[in-house]
Amino acid sequence: MIAFLRGSVLEKHPHRVIVDVGGVGYDVHVPLSTFYGLGDAGTPVQLRVHTHVREDAISLYGFATAFELQVFERLIEISGIGPKVALAVLSGIDPVELASAVQRGDVARLTAVPGVGKKTAERIILELRDRLAKLGIEPAAPGAPASLREDLVSALTNLGYHRPVVEHALETVLKKTPDATFEHALKQALRELAR
Repeated sequence: MIAFLRGSVLEKHPHRVIVDVGGVGYDVHVPLSTFYGLGDAGTPVQLRVHTHVREDAISLYGFATAFELQVFERLIEISGIGPKVALAVLSGIDPVELASAVQRGDVARLTAVPGVGKKTAERIILELRDRLAKLGIEPAAPGAPASLREDLVSALTNLGYHRPVVEHALETVLKKTPDATFEHALKQALRELAR
């Protein structure tokens, strides 16, 4: 089983990166949260890895943090959720926000993730709440009030930006200025998205 890779980025595509480790290229599926943290080709990278073995394939799923890996592994333990759906969930919602949404029982937030319907969201909440608690994972409080973040996400997705890209931009903006007003945060997010 491969549990960790350290090397350099050979190729980088959304949801996928090829990591060069001593001349061997590992094709690793990654969530968007990890993808955005990776540098361009040639930059050093280290990933926590989940090796998924099926009859017809061995797939690697890589994560920037141990927390992302733990949440991914808890997700795929849920009946009806495979690695692709779990990766889509982590691409559509930050792991800390996912833990908070599960704790709050926020079905609407989970169904906003592409590929997650109401029944899947309810199953995630029901089963993940206990599994996160057993791991002792306590979701951190978001840097900005949930209503401000939700208003910004709504405004930016209504402008045509994809939700994962919006989430990434807002994470950057709200870390820099956690007490920003809606107007200021929106302007900063639009600047971040224009890069």
